[in-house]
Amino acid sequence: MTEKDQVLDQHIAVFGGTGSGKTVLVSSFYGAAQEQSFLKESLFYVIADDTGQGNRLRQNYLGMKNSAKVPDLTRFAAIPYSFMIKLKHASGAKAAKKGKFDALRLVWHDYPGEWFDEEPSSAQEATRRVETFRVLLQSDVAVLLVDGQKLLDSAGEEEKYLKSLLWGVRDGLLRLKDDLLHEGEPLAKFPRIWIIALSKADLHPDLDVHGFQDLVVEKAAGDLTSLHEVLKGLVQTPDALSIGEDFMLLSSARFEPGRIEVAERVGLDLLLPVATMLPLERVVRWGEKFEIPQKLFANLVSNAGSVAHALAGAKKLASFLTKAPKVGPALGVIALPALVTVAQMGEAKLQEINAQARANHDYLTATLAHFRLQLDQGVKDGFLVKSLK
Repeated sequence: MTEKDQVLDQHIAVFGGTGSGKTVLVSSFYGAAQEQSFLKESLFYVIADDTGQGNRLRQNYLGMKNSAKVPDLTRFAAIPYSFMIKLKHASGAKAAKKGKFDALRLVWHDYPGEWFDEEPSSAQEATRRVETFRVLLQSDVAVLLVDGQKLLDSAGEEEKYLKSLLWGVRDGLLRLKDDLLHEGEPLAKFPRIWIIALSKADLHPDLDVHGFQDLVVEKAAGDLTSLHEVLKGLVQTPDALSIGEDFMLLSSARFEPGRIEVAERVGLDLLLPVATMLPLERVVRWGEKFEIPQKLFANLVSNAGSVAHALAGAKKLASFLTKAPKVGPALGVIALPALVTVAQMGEAKLQEINAQARANHDYLTATLAHFRLQLDQGVKDGFLVKSLK
């Protein structure tokens, strides 16, 4: 990256119990993006900000691919993974002149499942847990993993496993509450979209995302509600909070005895669209329902506005400025009606934007349009359920 490059950071927090597949997921996500087939077809590169960390993730991936070796479990390791989504043939100076960004950075926060199951062993560890949680509060999106293997092991009594998982997260948050809140004041910055995701979805070949949603709601609706109430008690404007409304299927590969088919993944290609486009859609929904406090949603709306700017173009956004109130003076020219227009673009319009952008070698706009199309296709294919609220 050069000094002229402009980067849009998107954070995603991943929660899951021990052995739920967090390390395998991030290894597969990164490793697949280094394959020649991906590099040939994609409009962007996925580059690990930490070279050593990237090498370890790719080593994990190649171990699965070539030797059917699953990565070792990581216990008590709160690891952030930072990936630069660098556009091909992008010009930093040109993008800056247009008021756009050149690259996305996905920061993947991995929160240890053990920390929801076990008490800290020392005051130092307790402090580290709080500090780690404060870091991942930068995320707009959180993914709560339901372990597909444990769900399979509890067939017929799924409510026992789901209750254990959801109550573990709930109680863990309650233990952190007093340390996270300053003088009891609810938090302005907090993950607002909590996706319930089935990891190891390859173990449930007959279960689409709607079936998974039905299973969780049937077996654990009350537990989801209880977790939702705890989350609402942590945040300002608790109406702007989605949990138990978005569901997803995730699988790093298809695992067979002595063989791991890493090319047969489910949902991993949706993680970038989810982190980038889902907050845009959701902030529009919330903005239509109630006034969005500037201080509370400054980063969320600003990032969404940057994405809308890139998708719709500066001229189209400018046409709204004399007609619509601004979200807040600190957010410059970002106007909510402009976000509405972009969020409501249909498939035909997005395909048109994608094709024209590719023809013009505007890979930023093409990539973002492709992300929106991927999100919609994930819904059609039964891998993703998005909240209707």
